[in-house]
Amino acid sequence: MNTHAEAAPPTRVDLMSGVDYRESLRAYKPKVFVDGREVHSVADDPALRPGVNALAFTYDYALRPELEPIALATQSRRHRVVSRMLHVNESAGDLLNKLEAVRVLCQETGCAQRYLAHDGLNGIAQAVARIDDAKGTTEHRARFASYLAHVQDRDLSLGVAMTDAKGDRSRKPHQQPQPDTYVHVVERNGKGIVISGTKAIVTGGPYMHELLVMPGRDMGREDADFAVCCAVRVDEPGITFVARPAGRPGEKLEHGAALFSQKYGQSTAVVLFDRVFVPWERVFYAGEWEHSHVLTYSYATHHRHSCIAARAGFGDLLIGAGALMCEANGLDPRSKSNLREPMVELIKITEGFYACGVAASVYAAQDSYSGTFMPDPVFSNIGKLLLATQIYDMHRIAHEVSGGLIVALPGPDEDHNPATAAKLSEVLQANPDIPYDKRIQTARFIEDLTASYQGGWYSVISLHGGGSPAAMKQEIWRNYPVGSKVELVERLLERGVLHDDRRAITQNRQPGSCCDTGCTAPGQPVMVPLPVSRKAAR
Repeated sequence: MNTHAEAAPPTRVDLMSGVDYRESLRAYKPKVFVDGREVHSVADDPALRPGVNALAFTYDYALRPELEPIALATQSRRHRVVSRMLHVNESAGDLLNKLEAVRVLCQETGCAQRYLAHDGLNGIAQAVARIDDAKGTTEHRARFASYLAHVQDRDLSLGVAMTDAKGDRSRKPHQQPQPDTYVHVVERNGKGIVISGTKAIVTGGPYMHELLVMPGRDMGREDADFAVCCAVRVDEPGITFVARPAGRPGEKLEHGAALFSQKYGQSTAVVLFDRVFVPWERVFYAGEWEHSHVLTYSYATHHRHSCIAARAGFGDLLIGAGALMCEANGLDPRSKSNLREPMVELIKITEGFYACGVAASVYAAQDSYSGTFMPDPVFSNIGKLLLATQIYDMHRIAHEVSGGLIVALPGPDEDHNPATAAKLSEVLQANPDIPYDKRIQTARFIEDLTASYQGGWYSVISLHGGGSPAAMKQEIWRNYPVGSKVELVERLLERGVLHDDRRAITQNRQPGSCCDTGCTAPGQPVMVPLPVSRKAAR
């Protein structure tokens, strides 16, 4: 009997649409302040609309049949088809498909934001498995599994509240004169825990359904109260969001000065926790300081892997806009090397760090505790380091091929000024085949992405999102097998030196990344083939 052929297909959870998502936000009543005023309806406030639009897009794209291979995933433990953004990876193929999904999302929205939920859930899955293994229990795994089913079945959006306010950076959490600079446990009882403190730079916080509260650094014994990981609804009593507007809402909307970022954007928030109660079923760990590094390390690796795809999507926007601007200026990169070379450089940068993401997926390793798949940390950190430091080169190249018009154009009000509009449309047209309005639309698009408030935001978030360049360099050095390279050279020099674990320079060793059977076990899926149309689009 062929039991596999007769097995029932996995059940698809009830996915929300963008309209459903907006409506779902109205059932939540978070306490949110933007620009000094209280927001009474997150779903309807103009200052947050670009962020809500970006999240709504992630829901609508998951319903498109042609994108199902990358937008959805099968969670085998429950035999459910769920959103890729809420999936815990079961193969290297899952990581590759997540990478492609995030790139597609960010091509459309600039920064899709929702992928942080994927990174947080995968990090927590690894951490709770490690804690249970050390304690000889299944308690932490069970709590997380129940919560994972909850968010998958309801297709929720989760914000990651990881970065603490930190206070004096030279002091550890328990040494801070103001303990609320870090989120910490202030009370425990039979029903749950009570937490207070501050999380900063919470991406999309106001328009999420729930927050994953996670420690943002390694903890020592004295910091046990700060080693807390839990999930809370955004409208739990005691939670206050102090947020920035998303994108550039309200900036000349009728004239299209911020055509992209008035449609899609991202709000970031400082989140204040004032004696917030969390029931035990939503507490993944509290006080296990000796395992806090597992979550910070695993989340950082997953998130840097995702950031690679996000900025590749942003790079796609710059490549397309740069080529359009060359055309609108009456120049052809095919015949103008001074344009072709920088455009190739932009392509090289974008596809170069994206290739690191692909390599990190292919060389993924299965976590021995949780069974989940973790992207290769060296390739993940190299890719993130490349994009973090080269984002400024990407902006520079877009400026170089576009010309100074992107910031020297008269304001959009002049497009409708009877005294100036007609003459401007005559003298500022370059390519006779490209109308004036199309030329300035492209110029303002590039300004929006690279030379506006929003452009500065993309630069800073690319540099520091997921950790500073120094943190990535530390991880590259910590994980790279320098010792293997040293012993290789010593062998070629016929020194006859045996490996010595006490020798610092050769302690970090590992075999080749590949094995006799290739980068994945026989029969393991790598990546679901994309339709030809999707390949061509990228």
